[in-house]
Amino acid sequence: MVEFVDITLLVLLGITAFSIIRQKNLFAAVMMVGIYSLLSAGLFVVMDAVDVAFTEAAVGAGISTVLMLGTLALVGHSEHQPQHRPILPLFVVILTGAVLVYGTLDIPPFGDASNPAHHHVAPHYLEESEHEIGIPNVVTSVLASYRGYDTMGETTVIFAALVGVLLLLSLGPRPRRVFLNGRWITVAASEKDASEEGVEDVQEDSVQASHEEEYLGDTNG
Repeated sequence: MVEFVDITLLVLLGITAFSIIRQKNLFAAVMMVGIYSLLSAGLFVVMDAVDVAFTEAAVGAGISTVLMLGTLALVGHSEHQPQHRPILPLFVVILTGAVLVYGTLDIPPFGDASNPAHHHVAPHYLEESEHEIGIPNVVTSVLASYRGYDTMGETTVIFAALVGVLLLLSLGPRPRRVFLNGRWITVAASEKDASEEGVEDVQEDSVQASHEEEYLGDTNG
């Protein structure tokens, strides 16, 4: 049953990843990335890595999705079509993926009790963590004490990345509302590449057309 769940989650991850690659609408791509993170969290739960699942769900599906949605407010929802075919990047990605897959051949079998990790510090953590740290949960004692500096470093990196993204979002051009053809529309940052003069010309033409309609109405009256 566990193998069936693992295979199902892996298949769903593959389908979601392919959908993200083929998606042209950036908003839909962001939503698919959130779904991918939730599926990854479910896979970690099945592998008994609940702490990693919590992190993936909070950071991958939570904070990252919010930051990407904030970015879409600046750049718009449509993907710009590339002017050339990225042959070289595609070759680099395929080569790197092949090397990584080849490297997995030397990884010890998953779940094997004779793996080196199970005969090093893991027995000490399981047997002595409650007496040394005073916390009954082994995962909490490892993250908060044995790997305390590592956890603090991870938190610092995430905080620095969050501050950097917020600074980039605050420095970027913001969308604005323009009165055009009798109604207000929101012009995204990516849609203002025609320069401010182009928008002003459109506004002037709209105002002039409205004045002409009023003049013709008064004349006919």
